[in-house]
Amino acid sequence: MLTLMPEEIEEYAEAHSTPLPPLLQELMAVTKEKMGEQAVMLSGQLEGMLLQVFAASLRARRILEIGMFTGFSAQMMVAALPADGELITCEIDPEAIAIARSFFDRSPHGSKIRVREGPALETLKTLEGPFDLVFIDADKENYIAYYEAVLPLLAPNGVIAVDNVLWSGKVLDPKEASDRAIVAFNEHVRRDEAVTEVILTVRDGVMLIRRK
Repeated sequence: MLTLMPEEIEEYAEAHSTPLPPLLQELMAVTKEKMGEQAVMLSGQLEGMLLQVFAASLRARRILEIGMFTGFSAQMMVAALPADGELITCEIDPEAIAIARSFFDRSPHGSKIRVREGPALETLKTLEGPFDLVFIDADKENYIAYYEAVLPLLAPNGVIAVDNVLWSGKVLDPKEASDRAIVAFNEHVRRDEAVTEVILTVRDGVMLIRRK
């Protein structure tokens, strides 16, 4: 699991946070078994609970997710939606989608989830807002494009949450293309006078953005 916190602190925080339901514990285990090293992309208990609390606090009715992976974060967020709520999630990896769907089918909230397979930027062109919460956790090189595409879809009091904005500390000394993409995204949002933003040092860094 990607995190900037010492392991002991992470374990303490998890032990003093609401535990995961058995279905999501199983999902984490299956993801680690079938997705190998890619399993580090799982949001995990702390970030998942954070997203769930956001969704509940916003009294969200519609959520948009860019980058579903095996559906862990989608399941955490959708649990906070009312019975007639909707979560639209975008993913391009067929193997990850298959795992996610198999767990959505077993979830009491699965009927509220709509999976859109294919490039997210193409999917976003077909969507209508407003969305109360948007979670971006996909390919880093397109973060700015995703941000600009979802901002017009955001509800007036909505929040955009963006994962991996500290990128294991590589934002301080960017070398790879993905490092530079995260640095560019963070600067892009910082210069946007239409929004306010804050970076939380949860897991690998989560930025929260809302309109002024």
